[in-house]
Amino acid sequence: MNKIIKAEDIFDKISILIEQARKKVATTINQEMILLYWNIGKTIKEEIIKSKRAEYGEKIVQSLTALLVQRYGRGFSKRNIWYMIQTYEAYPILQSLLGEFKDLSWTHTITLIPIEDKLKRQFYATLCSKEQWSTRTLQERIRTMLYERTALSKLPEKTIEMQLLELKEKDKMTPELTFRDPYVLDFLELSDTYSEKDIEKAILNALEKFILELGKDFYFVARQKRITLDDIDYYMDLVFYHRELRCFVVIDLKLDKFRAEYKGQMELYLRWLEKYEMRQDENPPIGIILCTEKGKEQIELLFLPEDRIRVSKYLTKLPQKELFSEQLHKAMQTAQVQLKKESTCRSVF
Repeated sequence: MNKIIKAEDIFDKISILIEQARKKVATTINQEMILLYWNIGKTIKEEIIKSKRAEYGEKIVQSLTALLVQRYGRGFSKRNIWYMIQTYEAYPILQSLLGEFKDLSWTHTITLIPIEDKLKRQFYATLCSKEQWSTRTLQERIRTMLYERTALSKLPEKTIEMQLLELKEKDKMTPELTFRDPYVLDFLELSDTYSEKDIEKAILNALEKFILELGKDFYFVARQKRITLDDIDYYMDLVFYHRELRCFVVIDLKLDKFRAEYKGQMELYLRWLEKYEMRQDENPPIGIILCTEKGKEQIELLFLPEDRIRVSKYLTKLPQKELFSEQLHKAMQTAQVQLKKESTCRSVF
């Protein structure tokens, strides 16, 4: 008996072909644009800025820009021309540029080029490509200093390079790339006084933005998940599942500074999930305790990372950029000093 062919079945197959073709066309166009703009930057750098007429370089670029805009439009404005020059200066070897910005548009590229730190620029380019950020999302990630808020930024340079390479080539996501400290939750628009319930409600109302802050591989599972032990009810504030890490992630929200007893509560949740929810092919669950302050000494004494528990601050309002930057860079320096001490101790013993 002949199988009945439905239009919907053919439609699905053709839709896949169309989407694949569109993606290839978009990628090709982006690469050709970046190639063109790199060559323009190279030509201007070599013919004008490096020539004997260097003192007239800016004046010549201004005249050149006027001619280009007149014939080819505003895409060749003075500002864009200088972006092209900066792109060539940052990546004098073309293959390095195409390799790093392979799946990104020119607007993504010019957002990233001004970042002087190569590792930081590589981090944003890799995450942007993996999670398919829009230019607006990329700008927001840079504004809230996502790189500095990851544990990755506090590791040695070679380790950072290795993890970014593995993410790019093998799609391997690590905890250092996944978790942040602090988490910026300014989009929740909370009032000056709020409760844990208010935070939960605001998160659910802005779940898409909250997951964007966590990372794209997080999937929402439950709110106030009830478990009963010895006839006592306990409630997990928020439960997510991380696809790449292949594990549950429990988030416990606190309105105050971290306290030692919060560890025991989180351990209980993780042990329960490990016993009753975790499958054989999954990794043990991870806990995140979000507090207004961390309590450094308690965290060090409790060896929380070894118990798959992370403590992070959360900010409901983003501080002034200079102050925020200073705080994060101090945290990075402290972590790097601690890593060196631990490395020295290991080599001694």
